[in-house]
Amino acid sequence: MPLLFALAVSIGLIAVPVIWSFLGPLAPFNLQIWQCFIAWGCFYHCGGGLTGVRTTVAGMTFGALVGAAVVFAAGYLGALGVLAVPVAGAVGASAIVLAAHIGPLSTIPASVYGFAAIAALILLKGLAPLDAIVPTVAGIVLGAAIGWVSEFAGKRLAGAT
Repeated sequence: MPLLFALAVSIGLIAVPVIWSFLGPLAPFNLQIWQCFIAWGCFYHCGGGLTGVRTTVAGMTFGALVGAAVVFAAGYLGALGVLAVPVAGAVGASAIVLAAHIGPLSTIPASVYGFAAIAALILLKGLAPLDAIVPTVAGIVLGAAIGWVSEFAGKRLAGAT
C-alpha cells in the first residue's frame, strides 16, 4: 500500500479514540483536542520520527512558556494602555526568533504553534497563564506521541521499515 494512503488510514483510525478521549474523559483537565492536533501536525512538519517528537515538544513547549510569559507580562504593562499586549507580544516573538540558534528550538514555527496554543487556551477558557501551562504542555506531548504512533502504524501498513 502506498505510504500516503497508509498514513491516511492510520491517522484516521487513531483520530477516533484520540478525539473521543479529549472530548470525554480528558475534558475536565482542560486538555484541548485542537492543541493535540497542532502538535500532531507539528510532528510531521518537523520531519517525523524521534527528531519530530523532540523538536515538537521542545519548540512548542518553549513557545507555550513564552506565550504564558507574554500574557502575564501584558497584565503588568497597564501603563502602556492598548499597547501593552502588542509590546509584550513583540518581545515574546523576538525571544522565539532569537532562541532559534539553539538546536531543538531552531524550527521557529514549532515555537509559534506553542505560543498560539497557550494564548488561545488562556483567551478561550479564561485561564490564568500559569494554570494553562500544564494542560498545554500535556496536549503537546500527547500530540507529538500520537504523531509518532500514527507514523509508525502508517509505515507498517505500507510495508516500509
